[in-house]
Amino acid sequence: MIRVLVAEDMRLLRDALVGLLKLEGDLEVVASVDTGDAIVASALEHRPDVAVIDIELPHLDGLDAAAHLRERLPSCKVLILTGVGRPGNLRRSIAAQAAGFMLKDSRPEELAEAIRTVARGGRVLDPQLAYAALDVVDNPLTEREADVLRLTASGATPREVSARLHLSYGTVRNYLASAVTKLDARNRVDAIRIATEAGWL
Repeated sequence: MIRVLVAEDMRLLRDALVGLLKLEGDLEVVASVDTGDAIVASALEHRPDVAVIDIELPHLDGLDAAAHLRERLPSCKVLILTGVGRPGNLRRSIAAQAAGFMLKDSRPEELAEAIRTVARGGRVLDPQLAYAALDVVDNPLTEREADVLRLTASGATPREVSARLHLSYGTVRNYLASAVTKLDARNRVDAIRIATEAGWL
Protein backbone atom coordinates (compact mmCIF):
# COMPACT_ATOMS: atom_id res chain seq x y z
CA MET A 1 0.00 0.00 0.00
CA ILE A 2 1.35 3.44 -1.00
CA ARG A 3 0.78 6.05 1.71
CA VAL A 4 -0.10 9.51 0.33
CA LEU A 5 -0.23 13.03 1.77
CA VAL A 6 -2.24 15.65 -0.15
CA ALA A 7 -1.47 19.38 0.23
CA GLU A 8 -4.03 21.62 -1.48
CA ASP A 9 -5.57 24.82 -0.12
CA MET A 10 -8.86 24.71 -2.04
CA ARG A 11 -11.14 22.49 0.03
CA LEU A 12 -13.32 21.32 -2.85
CA LEU A 13 -10.30 20.28 -4.90
CA ARG A 14 -8.54 18.74 -1.90
CA ASP A 15 -11.59 16.65 -1.01
CA ALA A 16 -11.99 15.62 -4.66
CA LEU A 17 -8.34 14.51 -4.86
CA VAL A 18 -8.62 12.54 -1.63
CA GLY A 19 -11.84 10.92 -2.86
CA LEU A 20 -10.33 9.96 -6.22
CA LEU A 21 -7.21 8.49 -4.65
CA LYS A 22 -9.27 6.45 -2.20
CA LEU A 23 -10.81 4.65 -5.18
CA GLU A 24 -7.40 3.19 -6.00
CA GLY A 25 -6.89 -0.12 -4.23
CA ASP A 26 -3.15 0.35 -3.72
CA LEU A 27 -3.21 4.00 -2.54
CA GLU A 28 -4.04 5.17 0.98
CA VAL A 29 -4.42 8.87 1.79
CA VAL A 30 -2.97 9.16 5.29
CA ALA A 31 -3.15 12.95 5.62
CA SER A 32 -4.40 16.08 3.87
CA VAL A 33 -3.39 19.66 4.68
CA ASP A 34 -4.37 23.08 3.38
CA THR A 35 -1.25 25.17 4.14
CA GLY A 36 2.38 24.84 3.17
CA ASP A 37 3.66 25.20 6.71
CA ALA A 38 1.64 22.13 7.82
CA ILE A 39 3.27 19.73 5.35
CA VAL A 40 6.43 18.76 7.22
CA ALA A 41 4.76 18.25 10.62
CA SER A 42 1.98 16.18 9.07
CA ALA A 43 4.46 14.11 7.05
CA LEU A 44 6.61 13.42 10.11
CA GLU A 45 3.51 12.26 11.96
CA HIS A 46 1.96 10.09 9.21
CA ARG A 47 5.08 9.00 7.27
CA PRO A 48 3.68 9.07 3.71
CA ASP A 49 5.55 7.49 0.81
CA VAL A 50 4.47 10.28 -1.55
CA ALA A 51 3.40 13.88 -0.91
CA VAL A 52 1.21 15.45 -3.61
CA ILE A 53 1.81 19.19 -3.19
CA ASP A 54 0.23 22.22 -4.84
CA ILE A 55 2.56 25.18 -5.46
CA GLU A 56 0.17 27.98 -4.50
CA LEU A 57 -0.27 27.34 -0.77
CA PRO A 58 -0.80 29.86 2.03
CA HIS A 59 1.84 30.54 4.70
CA LEU A 60 4.57 28.65 2.82
CA ASP A 61 4.98 28.18 -0.91
CA GLY A 62 4.56 24.52 -1.95
CA LEU A 63 8.01 24.37 -3.55
CA ASP A 64 9.70 25.73 -0.41
CA ALA A 65 7.70 23.24 1.65
CA ALA A 66 8.82 20.45 -0.70
CA ALA A 67 12.46 21.40 -0.15
CA HIS A 68 11.97 21.35 3.65
CA LEU A 69 10.22 17.99 3.39
CA ARG A 70 13.11 16.48 1.43
CA GLU A 71 15.48 17.60 4.20
CA ARG A 72 13.36 16.30 7.09
CA LEU A 73 11.90 13.15 5.54
CA PRO A 74 13.97 12.11 2.50
CA SER A 75 12.10 8.82 2.18
CA CYS A 76 8.96 10.74 1.14
CA LYS A 77 8.83 11.41 -2.61
CA VAL A 78 7.35 14.71 -3.76
CA LEU A 79 4.93 15.08 -6.66
CA ILE A 80 4.13 18.70 -7.52
CA LEU A 81 0.59 19.21 -8.82
CA THR A 82 -0.10 22.69 -10.12
CA GLY A 83 -2.48 24.71 -12.24
CA VAL A 84 0.37 27.04 -13.23
CA GLY A 85 2.74 25.34 -15.66
CA ARG A 86 5.52 27.92 -15.70
CA PRO A 87 9.01 26.79 -16.71
CA GLY A 88 10.38 28.63 -13.69
CA ASN A 89 8.22 26.57 -11.36
CA LEU A 90 9.43 23.40 -13.06
CA ARG A 91 13.04 24.45 -12.52
CA ARG A 92 12.33 25.26 -8.86
CA SER A 93 10.66 21.89 -8.37
CA ILE A 94 13.72 20.14 -9.78
CA ALA A 95 15.92 22.21 -7.46
CA ALA A 96 13.69 21.07 -4.56
CA GLN A 97 14.33 17.48 -5.71
CA ALA A 98 10.68 16.82 -6.52
CA ALA A 99 10.25 13.46 -8.25
CA GLY A 100 7.33 14.65 -10.35
CA PHE A 101 5.65 17.73 -11.79
CA MET A 102 2.11 17.52 -13.18
CA LEU A 103 -0.62 19.92 -14.20
CA LYS A 104 -3.99 19.88 -12.43
CA ASP A 105 -5.81 19.28 -15.70
CA SER A 106 -4.26 15.81 -15.93
CA ARG A 107 -6.66 12.86 -15.91
CA PRO A 108 -7.25 11.13 -12.53
CA GLU A 109 -5.72 7.88 -13.77
CA GLU A 110 -2.58 9.80 -14.80
CA LEU A 111 -2.24 11.19 -11.28
CA ALA A 112 -2.65 7.75 -9.71
CA GLU A 113 -0.05 6.29 -12.06
CA ALA A 114 2.30 9.20 -11.38
CA ILE A 115 2.06 8.52 -7.63
CA ARG A 116 2.93 4.86 -8.24
CA THR A 117 5.86 5.86 -10.47
CA VAL A 118 7.44 8.25 -7.97
CA ALA A 119 6.80 5.81 -5.11
CA ARG A 120 8.89 3.24 -7.07
CA GLY A 121 11.69 5.77 -7.39
CA GLY A 122 10.82 6.95 -10.90
CA ARG A 123 10.26 10.47 -12.18
CA VAL A 124 7.22 12.06 -13.79
CA LEU A 125 7.44 15.19 -15.91
CA ASP A 126 4.93 16.80 -18.22
CA PRO A 127 6.69 16.69 -21.64
CA GLN A 128 5.36 20.06 -22.83
CA LEU A 129 6.61 21.75 -19.67
CA ALA A 130 9.99 20.09 -20.07
CA TYR A 131 10.37 21.50 -23.58
CA ALA A 132 9.18 24.92 -22.41
CA ALA A 133 11.78 24.91 -19.63
CA LEU A 134 14.51 24.10 -22.14
CA ASP A 135 13.44 27.10 -24.23
CA VAL A 136 13.91 29.55 -21.35
CA VAL A 137 17.13 31.51 -21.73
CA ASP A 138 19.67 31.83 -18.93
CA ASN A 139 18.98 34.44 -16.28
CA PRO A 140 20.29 37.81 -17.59
CA LEU A 141 19.87 39.53 -14.21
CA THR A 142 22.71 40.12 -11.82
CA GLU A 143 22.18 39.00 -8.23
CA ARG A 144 21.67 42.61 -7.13
CA GLU A 145 19.12 43.32 -9.89
CA ALA A 146 17.20 40.22 -8.81
CA ASP A 147 17.31 41.35 -5.17
CA VAL A 148 15.93 44.77 -6.11
CA LEU A 149 13.18 43.25 -8.26
CA ARG A 150 12.28 40.73 -5.55
CA LEU A 151 11.86 43.45 -2.91
CA THR A 152 9.92 45.62 -5.36
CA ALA A 153 7.63 42.66 -6.06
CA SER A 154 6.94 42.40 -2.33
CA GLY A 155 5.59 45.97 -2.39
CA ALA A 156 8.66 47.90 -1.25
CA THR A 157 9.18 51.36 -2.74
CA PRO A 158 12.57 52.26 -4.27
CA ARG A 159 13.42 54.25 -1.12
CA GLU A 160 12.55 51.24 1.08
CA VAL A 161 14.62 48.97 -1.17
CA SER A 162 17.58 51.35 -0.92
CA ALA A 163 17.35 51.32 2.89
CA ARG A 164 17.07 47.51 3.09
CA LEU A 165 19.93 46.82 0.68
CA HIS A 166 22.08 49.75 1.86
CA LEU A 167 22.15 51.26 -1.63
CA SER A 168 21.55 54.81 -2.75
CA TYR A 169 18.12 55.70 -4.15
CA GLY A 170 19.69 56.42 -7.55
CA THR A 171 21.44 53.04 -7.61
CA VAL A 172 18.15 51.24 -6.93
CA ARG A 173 16.47 53.16 -9.77
CA ASN A 174 19.38 52.22 -12.05
CA TYR A 175 19.05 48.52 -11.13
CA LEU A 176 15.33 48.65 -11.84
CA ALA A 177 15.87 50.35 -15.19
CA SER A 178 18.60 47.86 -16.09
CA ALA A 179 16.33 44.91 -15.22
CA VAL A 180 13.50 46.33 -17.33
CA THR A 181 15.88 46.74 -20.28
CA LYS A 182 17.50 43.30 -19.96
CA LEU A 183 14.12 41.56 -19.77
CA ASP A 184 12.71 43.62 -22.65
CA ALA A 185 9.85 44.54 -20.33
CA ARG A 186 7.39 47.41 -20.64
CA ASN A 187 7.86 48.54 -17.03
CA ARG A 188 8.81 47.29 -13.55
CA VAL A 189 5.60 45.31 -13.13
CA ASP A 190 6.17 43.55 -16.45
CA ALA A 191 9.81 42.87 -15.49
CA ILE A 192 8.68 41.27 -12.21
CA ARG A 193 6.16 39.12 -14.11
CA ILE A 194 8.75 37.96 -16.66
CA ALA A 195 11.39 37.21 -14.02
CA THR A 196 8.91 35.39 -11.77
CA GLU A 197 7.54 33.22 -14.58
CA ALA A 198 11.09 32.31 -15.59
CA GLY A 199 11.94 31.35 -12.01
CA TRP A 200 14.60 34.01 -11.58
CA LEU A 201 13.12 35.62 -8.46
